[in-house]
Amino acid sequence: MLDLIILSLHYFICFLISVAIWRGPKDVDLHSSDTGGAAMEPDGLVFIGKEEDIKKSQRITAKVDGREIVVFYHEGKFHALDSRCYHEGGPLCRGEIEDIDGQACIVCPWHKFKITLETGEGLYEGINPLEPSPTPKWQSKGVKQRIHKVTIDNGNVYVSPPDLSVSFDSDYFADKYKNGGELAMGK
Repeated sequence: MLDLIILSLHYFICFLISVAIWRGPKDVDLHSSDTGGAAMEPDGLVFIGKEEDIKKSQRITAKVDGREIVVFYHEGKFHALDSRCYHEGGPLCRGEIEDIDGQACIVCPWHKFKITLETGEGLYEGINPLEPSPTPKWQSKGVKQRIHKVTIDNGNVYVSPPDLSVSFDSDYFADKYKNGGELAMGK
């Protein structure tokens, strides 16, 4: 009987550890206010954070008009895009960055969809069956993820508010999770 209790306790502890690992560290949203927005500058740019802080952390999430975005610092450049994956709303802020055919891509942690940081294009690996020996090649699905213009000024990082006159697939999940943020990230 004691062996069964110890074994049950062991499995329970392993379960708790796996949940803690799966959930990962929480992304810090240092710039949200009670209204869910970051500080808007007079020129219309939204202050995200200090350049050196973002360089150290490599990524930060912030809210712009209630819309959650993620800013990445990768290989000497800043990139900003909607934090929710265009496919099913996965939290891109928890994804890994991979190089695919010379393009830096964020990989959605939920379904492994690959999105270029530079343009927001969705990439997939496909073949042309008409080729004599078809080999898989990376191809574009087109721009699926909304990207945001990043401006650096005097050590501060700013993002331009989105131009909502043009729509992208990621807008659906950006709106769906607009004020949920971290609370809505579980799946």
